[in-house]
Amino acid sequence: MKKKLAVKPNTSLKNKTGSWRTYRPVVNIDKCIGCELCFKLCPDQAIDMVEISGKKKSQINYDYCKGCGLCAAECPVQAIGMKLEKK
Repeated sequence: MKKKLAVKPNTSLKNKTGSWRTYRPVVNIDKCIGCELCFKLCPDQAIDMVEISGKKKSQINYDYCKGCGLCAAECPVQAIGMKLEKK
């Protein structure tokens, strides 16, 4: 007899993983130049580019962000900082 899985496999878009993080990235919208580097490098596709005042800016989707810090480490203008997650 086969054992049933408690959790069915799925994509990361169906399985929210944001509760795993210890640090959360925070975008300083005034510093963001809209280069999309963070968007392209995010391994979890947790960053969207949104239009704010006619310019592209980074926006973090915390439901899927695991807090790896890659976006903050690679931002060329240091517009993303990592803050300790408050639980």
